Amino acid sequence: MKYFLYIRKSTDEDDRQVLSLESQEAELNEFATREHLHIVETFRESQTAKEPGRIVFNEMLARVERGEADGILAWHPDRLARNSVDGGRIIFLVDSEKIKGLKFPTFWFEPTPQGKFMLNIAFGQSKYFVDNLSENTKRGLRQKLRRGEWPGLAPVGYLNDKLKHIVVPNAETSPLVKKLFERYATGRYSLKDIQNIANSIDLFSVRGKVLSVSLIQRILSNTFYYGVFKYNGELYEAKHEPIITKKLFDSVQSVMANKAKPQKQSKIAEYPFRGLFMCAECGCAITSETQKGHHYYRCTKKRGACSQKYVREEMLTEQINDAIKEVSLHPSWADKMLAKLEEDREQEVQDGTFFAQNLKSEISVSVEKLEKLLDAHLDGIISKEEYASKKQKLLNRKIEISERLVDFEKKGNYWLEPMRLFILEAKQAEIIASKENLPVKRDFLKKIGSNPLLRDKAI
Repeated sequence: MKYFLYIRKSTDEDDRQVLSLESQEAELNEFATREHLHIVETFRESQTAKEPGRIVFNEMLARVERGEADGILAWHPDRLARNSVDGGRIIFLVDSEKIKGLKFPTFWFEPTPQGKFMLNIAFGQSKYFVDNLSENTKRGLRQKLRRGEWPGLAPVGYLNDKLKHIVVPNAETSPLVKKLFERYATGRYSLKDIQNIANSIDLFSVRGKVLSVSLIQRILSNTFYYGVFKYNGELYEAKHEPIITKKLFDSVQSVMANKAKPQKQSKIAEYPFRGLFMCAECGCAITSETQKGHHYYRCTKKRGACSQKYVREEMLTEQINDAIKEVSLHPSWADKMLAKLEEDREQEVQDGTFFAQNLKSEISVSVEKLEKLLDAHLDGIISKEEYASKKQKLLNRKIEISERLVDFEKKGNYWLEPMRLFILEAKQAEIIASKENLPVKRDFLKKIGSNPLLRDKAI
């Protein structure tokens, strides 16, 4: 009799007792020598047998059907089949006498009714092992998701803790990822610019490759970084430490949405005051152009006749400097205000305790709503799609409140911190007016007023 030798071990093999391909081949060749089996060809395959469709296995059976061999030698029946289709094919070929012998060092088989019955049991046990293993894996995955633990490979900026089986921030790369979010949130950088920044600070992918623009976009759109992840279409509140706040994430999404809209490329770097003013006479926008080496600003006159004339950038800069100086605070005044503000902060502590308690109550209400929503889904009152949609809204709301609470506990009452920043910026106004940084002057002018108009070359 002529035998085909078949060896298989898949990359996702969970049974560590199964020998490697090389070990199986060596053991089977020794077995064939002892049993005087004539091996005409060896088939090697590295693929799971959970489902039908193995190329090498199907080719071997086709050649058996053509009469090129009378039997098969394998390490164990589970090497041949772990699904009902392939197991049935083997038994059918034995029934039709296409296969006259099946040899295994670890299993005794004879082509008798009892032998085929035992082979069928062996194939059934192999399938049961696979099915049970799959169910246990799914159950473990569901429990992991309930605990808020990410079940996959950690994204850029995080690491997989192999001992605790959790995801933790990478001390080296997580600050770099945060920097990308902060830069993009300013609206002054494109995705290509962010890619260049990532390359300049040596931030690479999990596999050590340069971050592509598409991967940069996926990173900036990934809720994982503020403590929420989506798995199979459902949102889960994560237990890992967030790298950024939801507020920063929302700012990035807003910038990304605006950049996705078709728009003309403005030259903010070349003309820092373009788009800042409106014409006081006709209400049109003020545009800019360069003549004889100087920047000029003028009305677009898109609504008809307008008597307003050109104004040079230097003249606008002087007026902006004057406007900034008008809101500047003398350093001694600013210091006195900050001291008084510190006294107010102490008086606000009691009121702050009440405010924090309200936020905690809102968080408790959100948790209760999430539990009721889950009960409604499990009872079949609402569909999976409706459940996922409402859960996403409630979960994001809970995270927003939680971040407000953390922010409040760090900064105290909300009016105190903006007031402190206001005084500090007013203290810096004189310095800003004296420097030559026009974009900084433009941004400061936006803070101290709104709707700036231009009439007769004057702001």
